[in-house]
Amino acid sequence: MTHGETTGDQVCRVLVYVRGRVQGVGFRWWTRARALELGLVGHARNTDDGRVEIVAEGRRGDVRRLLDLLTEEPSTTRRPGRVTAVSQVQWSLPRYDASSFVER
Repeated sequence: MTHGETTGDQVCRVLVYVRGRVQGVGFRWWTRARALELGLVGHARNTDDGRVEIVAEGRRGDVRRLLDLLTEEPSTTRRPGRVTAVSQVQWSLPRYDASSFVER
C-alpha cells in the first residue's frame, strides 16, 4: 500500500448533511437503525434549516455503505422521506467519543 491509501478496515469519522424531506418522517430513526446494523457509532440530529446532520464513526467500508444507503435510489431499505442531497462530506480521524449511535 502506498502513502495515503486507506483500507475498508481503517477506522474513520464522517460528518454529512442530508437535505430533502428528512425531518418528521422517521429518517433519523431509520439512519440510527442502519448505522447500528453496520456497527457504527455517532448521531443523527435535525438542524434548524431542515437538514439532518449525521456523524458516523467506524470502519471506512461500513461508513461508505451508510453513505450509499442515504443516497440509494430506489431505496431497497424503505428509507423514509425523500433525500435530495448529501452534502459537506467531511472525513476525519476517529474521536472514539461515542459508544453507540443515537438520535439527537
